[in-house]
Amino acid sequence: MFSLSSSPFQLLCCLIVLFILPLPSRSADPDPLQDFCVADLNSSVSVNGFPCKPAEQVVSDDFFFDGLRKEGNTSNIFGATVTSANVFTFPGLNTLGLSTNRVDFAPGGLNPPHSHPRASETGVVIVGKLLVGFVTGDNVFHSKVLSPGEMFVIPRGLVHFQLNVGEGKALAFTSFNSHFPGVVISSTSLFGSTPSIPNAVLTKAFQVGDDVINGIRSKFGS
Repeated sequence: MFSLSSSPFQLLCCLIVLFILPLPSRSADPDPLQDFCVADLNSSVSVNGFPCKPAEQVVSDDFFFDGLRKEGNTSNIFGATVTSANVFTFPGLNTLGLSTNRVDFAPGGLNPPHSHPRASETGVVIVGKLLVGFVTGDNVFHSKVLSPGEMFVIPRGLVHFQLNVGEGKALAFTSFNSHFPGVVISSTSLFGSTPSIPNAVLTKAFQVGDDVINGIRSKFGS
């Protein structure tokens, strides 16, 4: 506590320290200041979301989305596909701090190691059996095989995956506390970037030769 005898200089120093201390941070998108803000995707301005469509142009269909009904096409190198209901596909989510994905898996399909820089994730298995795992910042690996009706949670920013370990197809729905959580797929980011990450970086990071890096890179079109 300050006494009346505290010098103005001491008081000023303490106030400065209070201002530069880290303030409590949010783990989700900012709270909206209106009932809704249906995104105007045609706007050229975008700062933490899109501008609102004028209220008189908002219609009931802006608050409903049927894009998660259909099974996704899993005929790709990973045998899995993600169908997103985020602000870009479902503008009614703008500023509300939530979104949902449908994830379809072929037998043996993998939603490859990836992270979401702007959101934590929770999911529920609907069909099949999935091995779900993530790695903490301390390099601890947590995983479990989940059956229909069982849930998982992935803390924000951590690398994680889902692998179909059942005999048939699998399906999961995942949700995020962001209207656009973003995704960074580890393998394609490292080996399929444009322009390419220099071999000198990757060979040293993985402690392998150029031939290994070039072989992996060829799988990702880089």
